[in-house]
Amino acid sequence: MSVPSGSPFGVQTAVRPTAVAARATDLSKVYGQGETQVVALDAVSVEFRQAEFTAIMGPSGSGKSTLMHCMAGLDSVSGGSARIGDTELTSLNDKKLTRLRRDKIGFIFQAFNLLPTLTALENITLPMDIAGRKPDKQWLDMVVDTVGLSGRLKHRPSQLSGGQQQRVAVARALAGKPEIMFADEPTGNLDSRSGAEVLGFLRNSVRELGQTVVMVTHDPVAASYADRVVFLADGRIVDELHGPTADGVLDRMKRFDAKGRTS
Repeated sequence: MSVPSGSPFGVQTAVRPTAVAARATDLSKVYGQGETQVVALDAVSVEFRQAEFTAIMGPSGSGKSTLMHCMAGLDSVSGGSARIGDTELTSLNDKKLTRLRRDKIGFIFQAFNLLPTLTALENITLPMDIAGRKPDKQWLDMVVDTVGLSGRLKHRPSQLSGGQQQRVAVARALAGKPEIMFADEPTGNLDSRSGAEVLGFLRNSVRELGQTVVMVTHDPVAASYADRVVFLADGRIVDELHGPTADGVLDRMKRFDAKGRTS
């Protein structure tokens, strides 16, 4: 990911390219067999463009988290294609898949997943330390500034609020310059104020740093921070909304019946 220069956050507002950061083509995921078989994803095709913020929404069990996990290489696929850039995930062995997740993908978990014995800075740089890579200091400083952690780097997670802990998780995902960042309900464990802070940082990472973000959420307000919302129901994409507002997302969600079909 290229880094422009000069803005309130030390970089220039990113020019939005049209390249595709990730793509699913006829992607399917099936759990179990016979009578216990569950089709979590049913021939899903979707693109996630560079420097774009996409929210994935849908009823419980619609396949939204499964789609993100398959696209992030955290879960195997049953059929179809999942690509990060030009790399086909289904063609990679475990070693190559681990390397791709480490080098090209950032992931933010709802539960933060911070190590309690490490400082904020040590948690941020941990993936690079494990990989034996030195952080790009200029980029790291820029990320820390963007998420507002400059004065908290020596603090351990127990000394930070929930919002600050999630900011550490965001910085950790950004620090390695991933081609794409996935966020699984990143505000689910936060109060409304802390959640708004984290969503603002994700929005800034797209606008200021040219990051690509894909976020699963059930919250129309959280989805309104995105450039577009993709709606899933019964393992299929059933709708899409560009330039979403909270009211617009809520209105669109009301169109789904109990089975997730549009009326």
